[in-house]
Amino acid sequence: MSEIFQRFGKTLGGIFLALVLLWLAGLVLVPGIYMVNASLTPRLPPALRGGPEDVYVLDNFAYLLNHPNHGWIFFKTIWSSALVTFTTLLLCYPIAYWLAHVARQWQMRLMLVLMLVPYLMNEVLRGLAWYIILAFSGPLNAALMWLGLLDEPQRWYGDGGVVAGMAYAYILFMLFPIYNAICTLDRDQINAARNLGSSTWRIHWRIVLPHAKVGIATGCVFVFMMAAGSYVAPALLGAPGSRWFTQLVYEWFFEIGNWNRGAAYGVALMAMCLTVVLGLLALFRVNLTSAIK
Repeated sequence: MSEIFQRFGKTLGGIFLALVLLWLAGLVLVPGIYMVNASLTPRLPPALRGGPEDVYVLDNFAYLLNHPNHGWIFFKTIWSSALVTFTTLLLCYPIAYWLAHVARQWQMRLMLVLMLVPYLMNEVLRGLAWYIILAFSGPLNAALMWLGLLDEPQRWYGDGGVVAGMAYAYILFMLFPIYNAICTLDRDQINAARNLGSSTWRIHWRIVLPHAKVGIATGCVFVFMMAAGSYVAPALLGAPGSRWFTQLVYEWFFEIGNWNRGAAYGVALMAMCLTVVLGLLALFRVNLTSAIK
C-alpha cells in the first residue's frame, strides 16, 4: 500500500485505493454476504420473512448432500475441473518453454498472434465453434473417417467435449503465467547443467520446474477457478448425462426460482474451490501474494 502512495502521491493513490475498496465491497463482499445469508435461511414468502420461521438452518446444504444425483455432479465438476487444469498444464508447459528459450523472435510473435486471434471473439462464439467441430457431421468425424480411423460418425458431446472445450477456452490463462516465469530463468543455468551431463528430463525437473512453480501455481489457480465456475461450455458441449454443477445453480436461481437453495449450491462450490486453490498453493509451496502478482 505504501508503494501506491509513493508512486502516485497521496491524492491520486488515495483515489485508486478507494476505487479498489469500492470494487471489492460492491462486487465481492456484499454479494458474498448476501449469498451466505440466503443459503442459511429457508425459502419463505414475503409475509413470513422476519418472523419466527425465519431462522438460520442447514436445510439447503442438507438437500445437496441427500440428493441422489446432485452430490455426484458436484464432485464430478471438481474432478473434471482438475482434469481441465492438468490438461492445459501439459499443453502449455512445453509451449511456454519453447517460446521463452527456444523460439526466435519472429516465431514467438507469430505463435502469440495465432493464439490470440481466436480470443478476439467472445466465449460463446468459441464454444459454438467447438460445437460445430464435435458435431455428428462436423469436421472431426469427417477427418477421422477420411483417415480410416472411424467407420461411422461418433457423437463427441459429453464430458470429453466439455473438457476439450474448456482446455481450449482457458489455455492462455495457463500459458502466460508459465511463460512469464520461465522468461526470468537465466539460460546459462540450463547450459551449465547440460554441459555437466544432465539429461533434458533432469534439467526440467531440477531447474526449470522449480523456477517456474509460481507461474504454474498461478495458471492452475486461474484455470481451475474458471473451469469450475463455467456455464457456457457445459451448456453447449455437454450431453444430458454430463451436467455441470453450475447448471444446477442456474436452474435453482432462474428456472425454479429458489434463490436460497441456489445460493447454498453456489456457496458450496465456492468453498470447495477455495479449498482446492489453497491446496494447490500449499502443494507448490507458493503463498497467495506471489500467485496473484
